[in-house]
Amino acid sequence: AVVFQSHEEDDRKVRRREKNRVAAQRSRKKQTQKADKLHEEYESLEQENTSLKREIGKLTDEMKHLSEVLKDHEKICPLLHCTMNFVTIPRPDALTSCLPR
Repeated sequence: AVVFQSHEEDDRKVRRREKNRVAAQRSRKKQTQKADKLHEEYESLEQENTSLKREIGKLTDEMKHLSEVLKDHEKICPLLHCTMNFVTIPRPDALTSCLPR
């Protein structure tokens, strides 16, 4: 009876160890998948960040260019040099002279 009980306990230990081993494998696999997903998300965010920085650079260059264009235009704009610039309704002929041709 003692040998039978010992054999039964051994079988139970083996099954428990196997069950524990399988659970540990599942846990490690789940952790690995989670780490892989985080790494992919990191890579995606890095690419998006690089793209946004590039876009900021382009927009900054465009803003500088447009500021220069505006500054050059302000030098020759008749509306800005008009002695009657306090009038609230602009004259159509003065406006059209400022528009690009």
